[in-house]
Amino acid sequence: MIKKAVIPAAGLGTRFLPATKAQPKEMLPIIDTPTIQYVVQEAVDSGIEDILIISGKGKRAIEDHFDRNWELEALLDEKEDKNLYNEIRHIGDMANIHFIRQKEMNGLGDAIRYARWHVGNEPFAVLLGDSLVDTVIPATQQLIDIYEQYKQSVVAVEPVLREKVSRYGIIGGDEISEGLWRINQMVEKPDVDKSPSNLAFSARYILTPSIFDAIDATKPGKNNELQLTDAMSLLLQRESFYACVLQGKRYDIGSKMDYLKAIVQYGLKRKEFSEEFRAYLVDTVKGL
Repeated sequence: MIKKAVIPAAGLGTRFLPATKAQPKEMLPIIDTPTIQYVVQEAVDSGIEDILIISGKGKRAIEDHFDRNWELEALLDEKEDKNLYNEIRHIGDMANIHFIRQKEMNGLGDAIRYARWHVGNEPFAVLLGDSLVDTVIPATQQLIDIYEQYKQSVVAVEPVLREKVSRYGIIGGDEISEGLWRINQMVEKPDVDKSPSNLAFSARYILTPSIFDAIDATKPGKNNELQLTDAMSLLLQRESFYACVLQGKRYDIGSKMDYLKAIVQYGLKRKEFSEEFRAYLVDTVKGL
């Protein structure tokens, strides 16, 4: 059973400057809810309530968001705005959330290493803090279901255009059932002509604790960073890895285009204004 989740959220967010100059990219709102709150909610919806967020310099707003705000709660209670009061209280109570800072930006593998003492000798989930997955069954739950069957590490993947594989970590392997692959190769940002497939890592992982020794044995890779893909590739020599093609749509909130798409998609799902918003979009498209 997967009881703990790790959410790396230490990146600088340079792709979203200037908006991220003074705020974490993980706090960029999808309408009125910060991105990372959706990620935490996914973990909770997957049965995980013990969560470690790995943050960094300038990320204090994340900690403040998941803390209690007694003054705000008292004000909402006084105004008898029960719905908003309960919503704000829920943020502080949704999970047992812990924080640790990544001292230097040395890559995702280095960030995961900070979780070693928190997760101990247990398998754990990793959810990247700047990626949303819109799906019926939570993305992390999809991976947990596979882990419970095979008791081996599982990564989420999604197909990408072949000409764009050099932007991602890519897997190679054998499809053992529809959407489920047994991995035999992992490559970080391969050249197009050397890529083993077009299946890219998709921001969600279930990892065994052996990953920490693999990280320790991994040398810096591309961009002189400690790449999680390289550590997993090393661990692949000793343990099996599986890949699950996610059922759902992932949005990389570090990408401005994906951010726009996410706002539209999540806006259409909000009952209080979905009908009016849909009509606005239809009229807008007609006018193009």
